[in-house]
Amino acid sequence: MSDKHASAVRSMTGQGHASAVSELGSVQVEIRTVNSRGFKCVPRLSDILLPHENQVEALIRNRVHRGTVHLSVTFKRPTAEEVPSINTAAIDTYLSAIGQLQGRHQGVKAQVDLASLFSLPGVLNTAVVDRSGNEQRWDFVQQVILEAIDHLDTMRSIEGFRMSESLEVDCDQIGQNLEAVRNTSPRSVDVYRQRLQGKIERTLEEHGVQVSEVDLLREVQIYADRVDIHEEIVRLGSHLKMFSSVLRGEEQSSQPTGRKLDFILQEMFRETNTIGSKASDAEISTHVVEIKCAIERMRELVQNLE
Repeated sequence: MSDKHASAVRSMTGQGHASAVSELGSVQVEIRTVNSRGFKCVPRLSDILLPHENQVEALIRNRVHRGTVHLSVTFKRPTAEEVPSINTAAIDTYLSAIGQLQGRHQGVKAQVDLASLFSLPGVLNTAVVDRSGNEQRWDFVQQVILEAIDHLDTMRSIEGFRMSESLEVDCDQIGQNLEAVRNTSPRSVDVYRQRLQGKIERTLEEHGVQVSEVDLLREVQIYADRVDIHEEIVRLGSHLKMFSSVLRGEEQSSQPTGRKLDFILQEMFRETNTIGSKASDAEISTHVVEIKCAIERMRELVQNLE
């Protein structure tokens, strides 16, 4: 895969194929992954490979961390290992039946040749001679499975690269709207303060009540503190930086990247909601709507990331 398609994240969906032939036999592997909240492996193996089912699942789990994996592994022995054997009991049965017919019909003469007998059902059996040991066969099959997983990872990484490009665009849009909110916030708080102060003064004047300047300023400040969104802006900006860092692979994590990005988006949406509810400003509300739309688009994509 070229550097152009290198990505720190991978899609959960993809498929890979691989096959090989050796003196041990032939192997064909098909692997397909689809979205899932956790990990699930659904293998379909040739009968001779059933003793290795746990090894197959462990091999897949080591490379695929999230999603449902549909795996098909077909193993065929070399033709030379299929040695025909003669079922003498079946031949005896056929000859006995022919003899009985001849006894019933004395005038009928029949000659029986072996070539005709061998063509009858059940006379020739194919006995399989297994000349390879389990370990030797598993080593061969394992390499083909790993090759199929490599092809799967290539496809998933290319798709993950395209998705990460779209996520980066949404991150930039959120950053631009957040910067606009940050610039608008101080002005909006001053507007709120002036509007509230004017309302209080008019109300007091209508009722002929005198209030000290200190008390008035205290009430105004309480309201201004209640609509202040500085902390939410800082936290949302921090979450946005973390999201971009994880998306680019700058932060190592033991859990699947898609799941961590999903958690970060939940926190981003929570902070955005708080900003929208606290800041009673039309311009800020417009930017909040744009941020929410971007987060929803990102959520849909992140659900498809491993």
